[in-house]
Amino acid sequence: MTIQTSLQLFTIRERLEADLDGTLAEVAARGFTAVEPYDFVRRAETMAAAVSSAGLTAPTGHAFLASPTFVRPDGSGTTAPVPPPAAVFAAAAALGMHTVIDPYTEPARWESVDGIAEIAQLLNEAAAIGADAGMRVGYHNHAHELEAVFDGVTGLEILAERLDERVVLEVDLYWVARGGVDPVALLERLGTRVIAVHAKDGTLDPALLDAYPPADQVPAGDGVVPLREAIAAAPALELAIVEFDHYDGDLFDAITRSRVFLDAEVAR
Repeated sequence: MTIQTSLQLFTIRERLEADLDGTLAEVAARGFTAVEPYDFVRRAETMAAAVSSAGLTAPTGHAFLASPTFVRPDGSGTTAPVPPPAAVFAAAAALGMHTVIDPYTEPARWESVDGIAEIAQLLNEAAAIGADAGMRVGYHNHAHELEAVFDGVTGLEILAERLDERVVLEVDLYWVARGGVDPVALLERLGTRVIAVHAKDGTLDPALLDAYPPADQVPAGDGVVPLREAIAAAPALELAIVEFDHYDGDLFDAITRSRVFLDAEVAR
């Protein structure tokens, strides 16, 4: 199976808000053929037109499916309600997506197996609605799903055990490593459930690991996250997605270097 390289648009969120069309044109000029939109429901038609105009596709996108309100990237909750699954899938269809991935759930919900089971149930319910719309549902991890361990099993694996077979996983390799888990061994255990990875790299410098946004992220291949080996361990992988939560240098240079690394070293 060919692995397509994509870009999570949260990476370039400030540029995107300032100039949607020009920024996506630049993404295409940097050699990308696919992107992963976030917060796309409120601007589905506009985003779809800009993605198409740039000659890009959006096979996946991030939208909340297992939370009643928006969750900030730092894990804090809000009171702003999220769109219902039917509205999410309608917007995803307008963008030509085939998979909608829940990007985040609050860390407090991972403090018990019952909390994890509730998340699984909500994702399973969303998957049933999505199936009627021809859409898959997935879940994307951060570190807290790996830091939560019950009888030696990580929270993410407990979630996977309780998911309907239609629900897939998008594993963020940087956050797995930052959560203290070997990404290669994890992907071997999760098997065909994983259809996408965030091929994100970092130095994992202990002096920087308490920071949010992360202060140690580097272009793919420049850090210590075992990207090649982890991707090779995922037999059903469809997408290797470039993402930075934060980067102090030239961001477009960093995403280009990441794409070149992934296209040359791990795409198959």
